[in-house]
Amino acid sequence: MLCLTSSSSSPTPLPPPGDRAAHPGIVGGGDVRLIVVSVPCSARRSRPVKVKSKFATAVTVQENKTMATAKEDVDRLPIYKIDPKLEELNDHFSYRMKRYLDQKHSIEKNEGSLEEFSKGYLKFGINTDDGATVYREWAPAAQEAQLVGDFNEWNGAKHKMEKDTFGVWSIKIPHVNGKPAVPHNSRVKFRLRHGDGVWVDRIPAWIRYATVDASKFGAPYDGVHWNPPACERYVFKHPRPPKPDAPRIYEAHVGMSGQKPSVSTYREFADNVLPRIRANNYNTVQLMAIMEHSYYASFGYHVTNFFAVSSRSGTPEDLKYLVDKAHSFGLQVLMDVVHSHASNNVTDGLNGYDVGQSTQESYFHTGDRGYHKLWDSRLFNYANWEVLRFLLSNLRYWMDEFMFDGFRFDGVTSMLYHHHGVNMAFTGNYKEYFSLDTDVDAVVYMMLANHLMHKLLPEATVVAEDVSGMPVLCRPVHEGGVGFDYRLAMAIPDRWIDYLKNKDDSEWSMGEIAYTLTNRRYTEKCIAYAESHDQSIVGDKTIAFLLMDKEMYTGMSDLQPASPTINRGIALQKMIHFITMALGGDGYLNFMGNEFGHPEWIDFPREGNKWSYDKCRRQWSLVDTDHLRYKYMNAFDQAMNALDEKFSFLSSSKQIVSDMNEVEKVIVFERGDLVFVFNFHPKKTYEGHKVGCDLPGKYRVALDSDALVFGGHGRVGHDIDHFTSPEGVPGVPETNFNNRPNSFKVLSPPRTCVAYHRVDEEAEQLQRKTGTSAEKISPEFINVDAAPRQNAYHQRV
Repeated sequence: MLCLTSSSSSPTPLPPPGDRAAHPGIVGGGDVRLIVVSVPCSARRSRPVKVKSKFATAVTVQENKTMATAKEDVDRLPIYKIDPKLEELNDHFSYRMKRYLDQKHSIEKNEGSLEEFSKGYLKFGINTDDGATVYREWAPAAQEAQLVGDFNEWNGAKHKMEKDTFGVWSIKIPHVNGKPAVPHNSRVKFRLRHGDGVWVDRIPAWIRYATVDASKFGAPYDGVHWNPPACERYVFKHPRPPKPDAPRIYEAHVGMSGQKPSVSTYREFADNVLPRIRANNYNTVQLMAIMEHSYYASFGYHVTNFFAVSSRSGTPEDLKYLVDKAHSFGLQVLMDVVHSHASNNVTDGLNGYDVGQSTQESYFHTGDRGYHKLWDSRLFNYANWEVLRFLLSNLRYWMDEFMFDGFRFDGVTSMLYHHHGVNMAFTGNYKEYFSLDTDVDAVVYMMLANHLMHKLLPEATVVAEDVSGMPVLCRPVHEGGVGFDYRLAMAIPDRWIDYLKNKDDSEWSMGEIAYTLTNRRYTEKCIAYAESHDQSIVGDKTIAFLLMDKEMYTGMSDLQPASPTINRGIALQKMIHFITMALGGDGYLNFMGNEFGHPEWIDFPREGNKWSYDKCRRQWSLVDTDHLRYKYMNAFDQAMNALDEKFSFLSSSKQIVSDMNEVEKVIVFERGDLVFVFNFHPKKTYEGHKVGCDLPGKYRVALDSDALVFGGHGRVGHDIDHFTSPEGVPGVPETNFNNRPNSFKVLSPPRTCVAYHRVDEEAEQLQRKTGTSAEKISPEFINVDAAPRQNAYHQRV
């Protein structure tokens, strides 16, 4: 049974004045909480029967259905067929879907369509319209408002703005002699008077560029009107690449991507780093810290100006150059978008609009609900009409103007729950996801956002950073889900950190590793990663640094024998990344530099390090120097991605773990058409080690971490054919070897991982007849180049 309570009634929608769309209030109430009485068992361990649903119901997919019909269908959501236990929470999901449908319908009725509503950046902020500069800003609590800037010598007396019924201030300034009265690249601010009579200047909320005087310590940012003439605007030359079946994501921070200890630019990243990403066979690049943030050390997560390109690394046109060049390499480009909170900065940020007004007149909630205490930031009121316009338009702006192919939503856990995930240990019990703590306003916003993005760009990739594991977060909206394509598998790096920091090699549990990597909700896709930027920032260590520490400064020369620490470190670094990729999810992510074991951490300029840029960079010279061992880890990373490029195992639904031997420290599994053998034992070599497989035939090495080209010892033969033997009674799994109908024997040296592929013997015979060489999937086939990267560029670009 579901109990609904509301602390406030819904404001009545206002009729449209003239030809302007109405601005109704919060649909369904602003502070509705859900109390779920009946709760099923663990979400994560549930493995419901998979169904093949066409979902041709009139929930949201059929736009021409009436709201009455849709209301009936919210009780028959397709998610119940995927996970029958969710139907016990029917009241919650029916309410949530109805809220979504009501909000969507209200937007369509009053704004024309959700797509039109998301074009807010063409109406708000500063735009050109019919021979004039038009500026609009939502600030309902302001008593007076002016537009000031260089164009009027910061005197707003002649540029007073008018306020409409919905709290939107506007002004139209005719062009002068055919030229805009507010010139391109000139400074502007929104001047408003509060109810206490105090006038303040604020950067326009929809500003598209904001700069700071770097020569002045602690100088405030200036809003800059960005409207370059046609001859200076970047024109995209390359189409968006197709959406990959499985994303192999290279997470990157443009500002710290250079070799020098300084802020790198968008064009430098495009010219110097993108070729490296493509050479290592990634198909997606994810860019951090693109939205303007006044505090550099926030890593871009305390956004001050949501529509502004971070000016530290260049102009909006420079960012367009970067995205276009990535597309020329066949790389999708995702952007880290921060809609979970906003910077507390009053002078430079959106928070400056929220002074003394009610929550209905603000971007943010008031009181304690409006602050995230741990992050020291403001929290959006997702029920407010203009907040929805602002955030949905923000997504469309980056997609339309900059050709981004999707987003990684930061801080989704904080959005999903009123407690923001703080001091909350999620166990998988459904009560933890659908209860009094569920923030339905935020959930509805994310449903609207995902519906919009996939309608505008069906090939968009949208990833959620959620640690809670909320069920159906990654199911389509029309099924009753929240609509994300993937969630980050955030438990995986935590497991590796725990092992590397707290456990001896002999204490590593093969079963625990395999469980952590495979513990994800059925039918909901995950992006697996061994380490991201979170593990690379000051106060923590990368996997390579945890493994090798100070010896990375003294023992990485290939001109001398490797120490036991270096041998162990390089071997485990390769194994950890490879098993995470192969077993951990439906996509893979790596943070910039970790592919070659970048030492040290990232430390942004701050008071604690005397504002130094020394560790705010990536030392590409380490992997480019031929006599250093970093090249081996980089080559293996390149080979891992090439293996998926060839065999598409990441996108395969076939994943079977057949052996988790705690004594031998061996994990054997199949993913797609490949068989993987991981030997984590520090000392033992297993000759003639028997591994199970599905299909009979001949198997050969596809990828071997022990190959010399990867800094290994070359102990595994690549020219050996491994023939299978049948196991047990056909069709009776319990009589098979490890429940596999076939097996073959391999050599498995300590701390190595080898992937085997089944040989297509008919194709091989045909090749013999035609005189061509038989295909051999080996390091040579996947074209691994362990030489300096400068040489590799010219081979691939």
